[in-house]
Amino acid sequence: MSEKYGVVFVLGGPGAGKGTQCVRIEKEFGFLHLSAGDLLREERQKKDSKIGNEIEMHIRNGTIVPVEITCSLLHRAMKESSNQNFLIDGFPRNKDNLDGWNREMSALTEIKRVLFFNCSDSVCIQRCLNRGKTSGRSDDNEESLKKRINTYRESTLPVIEHYCNLELVSEIQADKTQEDVWAEVKGIFEKICS
Repeated sequence: MSEKYGVVFVLGGPGAGKGTQCVRIEKEFGFLHLSAGDLLREERQKKDSKIGNEIEMHIRNGTIVPVEITCSLLHRAMKESSNQNFLIDGFPRNKDNLDGWNREMSALTEIKRVLFFNCSDSVCIQRCLNRGKTSGRSDDNEESLKKRINTYRESTLPVIEHYCNLELVSEIQADKTQEDVWAEVKGIFEKICS
């Protein structure tokens, strides 16, 4: 592969609207949406997967899956696609993820932007509880959500700060309606793609 994969990281608390907006970005701008969480959930569904069992334990405990697992799943998905540009949703979530990404993936990728969906805890919790009624996700409950929000505050905000220092972050106020958020996201992607 001669050209590096283009990557936009999509970060924000659980329920901030990352996945919802990624679907629209994918459709409008052709970036392939890779959700770190979805890739981990798919792997954990596989029968007799040692990695899947380890992932399940971390998800149930609200802890972060080891970075090597997540990077290998992301890289496999990139290679298997015919795409060159990717949205990576919900990753890197902490300094270990960031260091692991830089170690494992920096030679293969170029970070084009980091979207930071900034949303209040109360809105995030309500959105996840609503989603939990139909999602079947074991982590869409109040106890797991409180753990996930604490983990996000302690671990992910410093990663966003790191990318702010590199002037790569576009912060979006995600408490607004889907349409208002999309208008902002669309403007950012028009610049990325020009």
